[in-house]
Amino acid sequence: MKIAFVGKGGSGKTTLSSLFIRHLAASAAPVVAVDADINQHLGAALGLDEQEAARLPAMGARLPLIKEYLRGSNPRIASVETMIKTTPPGSGSRLVRVRESNPVYDACARDLPLEGGEIRLMATGPFTESDLGVACYHSKVGAVELYLNHLVDGRDEYVVVDMTAGSDSFASGMFTRFDMTFLVAEPTRKGVSVYRQYKEYARDFGVALRVVGNKVQGPDDVDFLREEVGEDLLVTVGHSDWVRAMEKGRPAPLARLEEPNRTALRTLQGCADAAYEQRDWERYTGQMVHFHLKNARSWGNEKTGADLAAQVDPAFVLHERRAAQPA
Repeated sequence: MKIAFVGKGGSGKTTLSSLFIRHLAASAAPVVAVDADINQHLGAALGLDEQEAARLPAMGARLPLIKEYLRGSNPRIASVETMIKTTPPGSGSRLVRVRESNPVYDACARDLPLEGGEIRLMATGPFTESDLGVACYHSKVGAVELYLNHLVDGRDEYVVVDMTAGSDSFASGMFTRFDMTFLVAEPTRKGVSVYRQYKEYARDFGVALRVVGNKVQGPDDVDFLREEVGEDLLVTVGHSDWVRAMEKGRPAPLARLEEPNRTALRTLQGCADAAYEQRDWERYTGQMVHFHLKNARSWGNEKTGADLAAQVDPAFVLHERRAAQPA
């Protein structure tokens, strides 16, 4: 299943996503973790030092390789130059799975021992000097969107994406790629304003959205969040000495995390597991096509010099059973 953590900058979404990833790793669940935030901090939150985090391969820099592999023998895609971030899979496309080995993971992922298990960690990569003033971050996040569009994931597998802050997630169709979106909100007016904006933008797309209250100090904070977000409030997380030590680079085993916060992580997993069971594969594939055609009309056709609508395979529906089919 695919899970996104979103929220206002500084809300603690990277910290909470890293805790959730650690929780999954401790149960030996297959996990791919993706840092898709412009501020690349997920690696450090998962225990890498600055130099190790900086050496993570950037997905954005390997976009041609990703496109070439995913294109496969799809006859509707004339060349990788005509693939854009929203290009959907079709007959002949290569699909990727969480647990397999493939050239995309070889080039873009690092296997990371964590909490007695092992995860795959990928990152879009930071802005480079050549990007400054001439590129937007969405050009890098497009590599993640292509990966998600071609991913066949199962109910006992987890892809966790630490997303860009605020409403930047809506610059593409990637916000529809998730079984569950956890919006991290502080108990402040600014904290819940991002929730309102996100819910409004996502309203017509069937996005499963739940709020995780963070930096909650007492019953008044819980009451405030409940008044502002209602039943969308799933769970709250309070002060953690364990997290403070982790942020200083001295993490203890996750088993020492405070029990109320460990319970919160179990609640997140249960919510995500239940959401996967509701996945509508036809709608999921249809949303890919919707945003691909929208991007094609808006800029893609002009940029590539091709009719990108022709890339859509009307008979193709992504589905879990395709995991057993050769790419």
